[in-house]
Amino acid sequence: MIWHFADLFETVATMVPDQRALIGEQSQTTWREYEERAARLAAALAAGGIGADAKVAIYGHNSPEYLEAQFAVFKARAVPVNVNYRYLDDELVYLLDNADAEAVFFDARFAPRLAAIRDRLPGVRLFVQIEDGSGEALPGAQDFEALIAGHERLPRQDYSEDDIYMLYTGGTTGMPKGVMFRQGDFVRAIFAVHAGPDIEPAPEILLGMVKQLAAAGAAPLILPACPLMHGTGMWLGAFLSHSVGGAVATVRAEGFDPDRLWHHLAELGASAVVVVGDAFAKPMLAALRAAVARGDAPDLSKLKAVISSGAMFSAETKLGLLEHLDIEILDAIGSTEGSMGSSVVSRSLPPAETARFALGKHTKVFDENNEEIVPGSDQIGIIANGGYTPIGYYKDPEKSAKTFRTIRGQRYSFPGDYARVAADGTLILLGRGSVCINTGGEKVYPEEVEEALKAHDTVWDALVVGVPDDRFGERIVAVVSASPGTTINEAEVREFARTRIAGYKLPRQVVLVDAVPRAANGKADYKKAKEIALAAAG
Repeated sequence: MIWHFADLFETVATMVPDQRALIGEQSQTTWREYEERAARLAAALAAGGIGADAKVAIYGHNSPEYLEAQFAVFKARAVPVNVNYRYLDDELVYLLDNADAEAVFFDARFAPRLAAIRDRLPGVRLFVQIEDGSGEALPGAQDFEALIAGHERLPRQDYSEDDIYMLYTGGTTGMPKGVMFRQGDFVRAIFAVHAGPDIEPAPEILLGMVKQLAAAGAAPLILPACPLMHGTGMWLGAFLSHSVGGAVATVRAEGFDPDRLWHHLAELGASAVVVVGDAFAKPMLAALRAAVARGDAPDLSKLKAVISSGAMFSAETKLGLLEHLDIEILDAIGSTEGSMGSSVVSRSLPPAETARFALGKHTKVFDENNEEIVPGSDQIGIIANGGYTPIGYYKDPEKSAKTFRTIRGQRYSFPGDYARVAADGTLILLGRGSVCINTGGEKVYPEEVEEALKAHDTVWDALVVGVPDDRFGERIVAVVSASPGTTINEAEVREFARTRIAGYKLPRQVVLVDAVPRAANGKADYKKAKEIALAAAG
């Protein structure tokens, strides 16, 4: 087996052909069918002139077709490009142009948006439409199912570990950027999640897991509750399950219904669900508590894990879930640019404080002179991941040189997150430097303040930003939403937060909103939060 997603998935399909691979809302696909459909789609790509290193965009909600399209792109040795389905015209044009996309798979509901910008996408030679019941259609687009029916299998290509896998990221760091990985490095990183960082990657170990899980009837069934268009859902959901012969369940709907999610997990008998911190887990906990109180809580006895990354997952929310579920909670800290650490909690191993993680094997925290932070020193440093680091950002050598640097012979990724290191070696995450607030000469990391506010019973969600201030340079403002059935008392919340953080970190103003601005994947939208804070400040 070559360390390449196409080869790995093809190998799994030969080992467990009749095992489930994809579970849609009204369909199930075995590994044999999954591989066959992807091979025929790959042939359609090749017939359309899409070959090695060509960029192929996937523009849709979670669905079996999303994963089939991606598998086909891997088989063609092309590069999948994830598209945020919330983007408007100019954002879409920027992304597809920046990525040099030559083909686009898309849900039919997005046909009108593509029609509006089609003339601005001269590089796209192939549009493939996925039927989604919306009734929309893009003139001239190829039909997804017709392409599968109309093509024979693409012969196996000469896969290389140097083939590129790429994920576009935006977040708080500016315009979307394509983070490029070697396929060989990325598949090994997925192996490390299963086997642990101390096990030398070997195909026979990974394939041995496939055999063992299949023999025991224990192949995972993971449902990404967050979008596959983002790293958390794809990496910790689809890739993690598929790499050991497991199934991925998907729900196409854009809206998030936590009560329906719990019942769907129970109906499926899912072994794990993937979320993005409190943005998902907090409403899930509220829905579960309400169901327990009503006496109609679903049977979640088969659920073994809640997996999270990408946003803060508070200790209070984890403890609440553990009251009702005998599960493990894996909370991974990282970004598209690299993993940094993790925590695993359960009923027998309850969570420590929020934002504390075990450092990854290859993770360091450096000061501004590239010296390691001394544990227990209370110094603040920048987190560096020295594991399977990306090649760089697509078409951005300047940003690549700043983010991916070599220190004393070891290459590291510096996504921009700051932290302290406790005396016991625990990583204390502070937050992204790009949203750090400088107030009166003191640096304040929003995530730390947000967690202090959210610990109050009346605060459902919070984002903290800095706005211009004549005296302090920046003034701290909190944009918050209230917990259901409660009213926020600003003075009370501030005094509560004062018991958890230093006085200079307290928000000078609290702006109440119906819903704190977040992206579809649950990540903070600090740009919108700042607009709200500035408007409130007048």
